[in-house]
This record gives sequence, C-alpha cells and structure tokens, in this order.
Amino acid sequence: MKNKNIVINVRNLAIPIVVENLLFMLLGFIDVFALSQVNGTASAAAGTANQIISLCNILFSVIASASTIIIAQCLGAGKRERASTITALSLTFNTILGIVISIIIVLFNKSIIRLIGAQDQAFDYATKYLAIVGMFLFGQSILNSASSILRSHGYTKISMYIVVTMNIINTVLDLIFIFYFKWDIVGVAIATSFSKLVGLIAILIIVFTKIEKISVFKRLFPLPVKDFIALLKIGVPSALESLNYNLSQLVVTSIVLRQLSDNEYIAKNYVTSITMFFYIFSLSIGQASQIVVSHKVGNKEFDSAYKTGKNSFITAFILSMFMCLLGIVFREQLLGIFASKDAFSEEIIKIGSNLIILNIFLEMGRTVNLVIINCLKGAGDVIFPTGAAIFSMWVLSTLLAYILAVNCNLGINGLWIAFACDECFRGILMLMRWKSGKWRLKSVA
Repeated sequence: MKNKNIVINVRNLAIPIVVENLLFMLLGFIDVFALSQVNGTASAAAGTANQIISLCNILFSVIASASTIIIAQCLGAGKRERASTITALSLTFNTILGIVISIIIVLFNKSIIRLIGAQDQAFDYATKYLAIVGMFLFGQSILNSASSILRSHGYTKISMYIVVTMNIINTVLDLIFIFYFKWDIVGVAIATSFSKLVGLIAILIIVFTKIEKISVFKRLFPLPVKDFIALLKIGVPSALESLNYNLSQLVVTSIVLRQLSDNEYIAKNYVTSITMFFYIFSLSIGQASQIVVSHKVGNKEFDSAYKTGKNSFITAFILSMFMCLLGIVFREQLLGIFASKDAFSEEIIKIGSNLIILNIFLEMGRTVNLVIINCLKGAGDVIFPTGAAIFSMWVLSTLLAYILAVNCNLGINGLWIAFACDECFRGILMLMRWKSGKWRLKSVA
C-alpha cells in the first residue's frame, strides 16, 4: 500500500508539471514557429539569443532550485518555520540578482552576441531580441523562485494555470505583432516579456495568499546566514551542472556559426525546438520525483525514496522512447512546419530528419539524467552529478563535437553523436550512484 502512495504522489505532481513544462516550452516554440513563417534567419537568431537567456536562467536557478529541495525536506521533517525563512531568502536574493543581470544584458547585449559568433543579419536580429527580453529578465528571476516555492508545497496545478495564461497572451500578441504590425523579432520579444510579467504578478499573488504573508521577510532580520549558506551549498553545484551544459552549447553554437553551413545552423535550431517535446515527460517526472524524494529523505524514508527514483526512471524511459519513435515516423512533417517558408527547405528537412533519427540515442541517456540527477539532488547529493557533468560535457560533448563535426567532416551529425555520448556516459554514472545509496547520507534538513 505504501508503494502505491508513492506512485500516486509522483503522478499527481508530475501531471500538472508535464502540462506546465509543455506550455512553457511552447512559449519559445511559438516564437520560433511564428518567425519561421516570415524569416528563417530571424527564427534561428531568436534561438541563438535564447541560449544567453538560458544561461541567465541558470544563475537564477542557483537559489530557486536549492529552495525547492530544502523547503521540501524541511516540510518532510516538520520544520515549517525554517521553510518560511528559506522562502524569504529565495525571493529576496533572486530579485536583486535579476535586476543586476537585466542591467548587464541591456548594456552589453551586442558584445555578448558578437562573442558567440553571429554576423550580419543574424547579429542584428539577435541583438534586438536580447536587448528587449534582457530588459525584463528580473521578472523571470523572481518567477523562478516563486514557482519553486509553489512546487515545494505541492501547488503544481496553480503553476500550470499561470503558464496556460502566459501562453495564451504570448500567442495572441505574437500573431498581432508579427502578422499585423510586421514587427518580426521585435514583436516576438515584446510578447514574450509581457506574458512573463503577467505570469509573475499572478504567481506572487498566489504565494502571498496561499503559502506565506508579506511579513515573512521579517525573518531576514537578522540575516539567517546559516540558511543562506545551506542554499548556496545545494544551489551552486546544481547550477554549475546546468551552467556547464549551456556554456558547452554556446561553444557548439559558435562552431556551427563558424564552421557549418547556414542550412545546418537553421536545421539545428528547428530540431532543438522539436526535440524539447521528446523529453517533456522525463523532465517533468524528474522534477516531481525530486519533490517526493526530498520529502521522504527529510522524513528519513530512504528505502521508499529509492523505489520512487527507480519507478520514476522506468516510467520516464518508456514514455521518452515512445515520443522519439513517434518523432522519427513523422520527422519530415514536423520539420515541414518550420522549414516550409525557407528557400532551401528540402535540404533543411533532409538534414533535420537525420538529426531526429540520431536523437533517440541522445534521449536514452538524457532520460536517465533528467530523472536520476533530480532524485540525487532531492536527497541533497549535488556534488557528484556536477563533477561528472563538468568532465563529460567538455570532453565528450564539446571537444568530441568539434572533432567529429570539423576534423572528421561529419558536420551537424557529428554534433549529435557527441551529445549522445555525453548523455549516455553520465547516465550510466548516475544509475550507479543511485544504486550505491551514498545519497542517503546527504540530507540537508
């Protein structure tokens, strides 16, 4: 009976998270799709600029992701007051960090895009997009923290409803700005920023009516230094893993921009947008499992936490492979949605079709990492996944990508082979770590 409750808990959390993640991904997908109907270069440039936004989101996740784990463990251990202190710390820190990052992006967006390697029209499009979206990044920072707090308390459905609202606003504004006002990438950037600000206001109202009161910030005086250090101990290693991934992807993007053809560059961005939906279940189940594992580890239910991770991985793997096979069957139709307006659409579809076939090997490893790494983090075991990521992402993902794509003349296919090697290597290590049980000694509550 106990095992049944575990499955139900993960499932009940995962279903709203699946919808939320799906809709959040659609925010970027709709932007890329809408632009692809007008200009393939603008669409790809938005994808390039969003890699910078992803890097910023990693900085915002340092405290946000740590607060998810610690709040959940504290609730599992019955320490409600400490959970409130962590909430106040998370929101305050991310507000300050978000404002600082927004200022940096506004002042240096051209230098950042030039550093990646974008040139000519792609450079102009990417800088316009980054300048506008970057101006409102502080909202994304606060949104990350608030969403983490809601999830820790089990309010995953509320987050889902907020993202639904954001998507509706973003889609409507995209259509109006692009097809009526002809604002192309500028319109997309404004629509994205405005929809996220609306979501931010809504989620803060929920946090301060259902979970905490505004007076929670009184807990910051005097500053709870030990709690802040605990957040950093969990958050920094967790963020380093994501930071390494995105930095390595920026280097890979630079390789694509400098060494590969324009069609390969465009195909890469289209395939990246499509394959996000292949791992949607793994990502969501992993996030739900992290919350459940955190609660169980806080309550010292280690065997139950282990079974949660194991069952979650099996479920995620089956769903992920099903999505990959579905994508392979309909790969040309999926790519045709984006590439139909491009002058070299047939070549782009051919390049992208090969990548979608290769992608199934990448997803095998990524499924393990998305679920098991989240479970390890939920238990407080953050150093091992980060160490493995630093080695694997730079040696197998980035260096091997350059060797295969450029030196071995495999082009864009070489990149995907390298990505698959990285994910599978780390996946094997993570499964071994989870089975070893060393995470049982890492609780932070």
